[in-house]
Amino acid sequence: MFLFAVSLPAIAGEITVAGAANVQFTLEDLKAEFTKETGIQVKTVIGASGKLTAQIENGAPLDVFLSADMKYPSKLYNDGYSSQAPKIYAFGTLVLWTMKDLDLSKGVNVLAGRDIQKIAIADPLLAPYGRQAMNVLKFYKVYAQVQKKLVLGESISQTNQFITTGAADLGFTAKSVVLSRNMKGKGKWVEVDPLSYEPIAQGVIVLKHAEQGNAKEAQAFYNFLLSGPAKEIFKKYGYKLP
Repeated sequence: MFLFAVSLPAIAGEITVAGAANVQFTLEDLKAEFTKETGIQVKTVIGASGKLTAQIENGAPLDVFLSADMKYPSKLYNDGYSSQAPKIYAFGTLVLWTMKDLDLSKGVNVLAGRDIQKIAIADPLLAPYGRQAMNVLKFYKVYAQVQKKLVLGESISQTNQFITTGAADLGFTAKSVVLSRNMKGKGKWVEVDPLSYEPIAQGVIVLKHAEQGNAKEAQAFYNFLLSGPAKEIFKKYGYKLP
């Protein structure tokens, strides 16, 4: 911690960081530690990775983007919205989560039960976690059975609302959510077999908007995300490190 503090340039300012919904709670800890070390303030904008990408393409004044995959930041880089290629900052983990008295020891097979009426997943067209949840359903060959039960959230955040309010019987979310201070101890959850979906490699990219005045601050935050203190925070929230 001390080594990081003395190695970082003494700069102060404010940056705006866009984060995929799965990293919402993790970002609170990350920005608190970063601000403590540097004095730089961090504002956050949270949403589905696809929606945030569209906002960036439409000129949203964002400095750094933490996506839930590498596809969206790679597209932004290839389309000229950043001067440097994205890097993987963490690998996400899918879990099944419920507030109801369901037997999650059956794993994904529980979804096909007659007592399950609604299953929440993030919209696979916008959210990488939703895309991987669909891969899980196809891997276990239950998609045809559960297709009509699916309730799509705009992002993991809305998916979590469906689950926590009981609007859905259960759903797929990120392990980082169920381990967060806000949600820890609520309901029951079980990890989904990682062999049933593609690795969720999450990428970070510094955007060209930062060059208008926040370049040093944005680069400092980017570097921090790849540092030892940040890695400890990611591990605490259940992420795997690259």
